[in-house]
Amino acid sequence: MIPWLEANTPFPDVSEALTTDAPGLLAAGADLSPRRLLQAYRNGIFPWFSEGQPILWWSTDPRMVLYTERFKVSDSLKKTLRKVERSRLEGGRGGDRHWDVRFDTAFDSVMRACAAPRKDGPGTWISDDIIAGYTGLHRMGHAHSSEVWLDGELVGGAYGVCIGRMFYGESMFARVTDASKVALAYLVAFLRSQGVVMLDCQQETGHLASLGAMPIPRRQFLEHLRSAIDEAPIERWEVAPPLTT
Repeated sequence: MIPWLEANTPFPDVSEALTTDAPGLLAAGADLSPRRLLQAYRNGIFPWFSEGQPILWWSTDPRMVLYTERFKVSDSLKKTLRKVERSRLEGGRGGDRHWDVRFDTAFDSVMRACAAPRKDGPGTWISDDIIAGYTGLHRMGHAHSSEVWLDGELVGGAYGVCIGRMFYGESMFARVTDASKVALAYLVAFLRSQGVVMLDCQQETGHLASLGAMPIPRRQFLEHLRSAIDEAPIERWEVAPPLTT
């Protein structure tokens, strides 16, 4: 039986997470306040649950991570990135549709787009309570969005949490082909320029693996996390060209 957390109950040690039935499940309950979320991320724990369930807290083993130097870009995505960067620098001159990439100008909109129903299924687990909690982190400077705009319309994005020089990816969305990958490519390039070595991807998926993510033992993940979160925080989030162009 997993522990039930009250408002002031600390998290159990991650070594107590389940290894069978629901591998990685650590605890349930508590709240989604910014304070609780920061406590979770600092200990390698993340919330993930479906509608109608209590808040569930996880610490998976192995842990899916993306090393910024190992981000993979397909030839087709490279072509898209060149087009986006050219349009971004030219400011839409030349008659073509205008692409732009921004950080942190529409955090709430990115989260709500990530929560919306997908073509291949229902919406994600991102509820209004989740949005409220992470928006609180955003106001504190701990949560950030990478946004792709086409002719002034938000068409893709990604968001996550940053503590020190550790970034925890949460979700992405796309309304046009490759827009979420473009958002991730610019985010990865910026993080790499700031000395961020690893992005936490939480769980294994084929899509993440195609982008270069890989599973590592939780012990190894926690060792990196403990040093990275103590480094100086990133002071300015400014878009720079993706490294693959």
